[in-house]
Amino acid sequence: MTGTADRAVTGATSGAVTGAMTKVPEVTLIFWIIKIAATTLGETGGDTVTMTLNWGYLLGTALFLSLLIVFVVLQIAAKKFHPFLYWATIVASTTAGTTMADFFDRSLSIGYAGGSSVLFICLMATLAAWYWSLGSISVSTVNTPKVEAFYWVAITFSQTLGTALGDWTADDTGLGYDGGVLLFAAALAVLAGLYFFTNMSRVFLFWGAFILTRPLGATVGDFLDKPVSEGGLAFSRPIASAIIAVFIIACILILPQRAGRHPGQAEAVQ
Repeated sequence: MTGTADRAVTGATSGAVTGAMTKVPEVTLIFWIIKIAATTLGETGGDTVTMTLNWGYLLGTALFLSLLIVFVVLQIAAKKFHPFLYWATIVASTTAGTTMADFFDRSLSIGYAGGSSVLFICLMATLAAWYWSLGSISVSTVNTPKVEAFYWVAITFSQTLGTALGDWTADDTGLGYDGGVLLFAAALAVLAGLYFFTNMSRVFLFWGAFILTRPLGATVGDFLDKPVSEGGLAFSRPIASAIIAVFIIACILILPQRAGRHPGQAEAVQ
């Protein structure tokens, strides 16, 4: 009887774990396509407000941080995964990340290298606190308010770090925007190779890719809207932002997403 009861409890627990729905999308190719587009929109959208509309970095940061807080509260309050709400929150985090990084790097004169270092430490501290508190930083566990709070703090720091890294690579290393795009695309290709051909931690690879897609998007965004004299294409920031936003909406409508199994889920369950 005891053995039967133990098996019943184990089965119920296993079912609860595997059946629990996360509130973030299944990580597929379309996830990464929309993620890169969202980070590019964050760059062009943030620059539209702070530079084109002349709000400045401080007011721009206040605006997008306020929007981010509203969307995060709505996301946490939601009972299940909602694609438009999730990606709206991601876009808010990318635009907030853009304006915050520019505020730290330029208005506070920390510089790209200094800002990147501080933000990297903040991100690592957030992930460490998340792991210490809950025993996993896998996105497959994002289905409670506490985990979601850690998730969105980590997301915001990663988006801000990515902006600083993108600007640092493009401006301070001499690579320029096109060189920065190639660098980060190559780094993501390496992570993809590790995913397909090795047994390296899927959780580590996910966060590595998530972080690197941000500077890729940042450099693509800068490449689109910076003057030709600075190595860009001089596209209108508002128009570029609108085109990217339409592309994201089309992807969500045409290629529906669902909450599902994520890289590293087995690691979180074990």
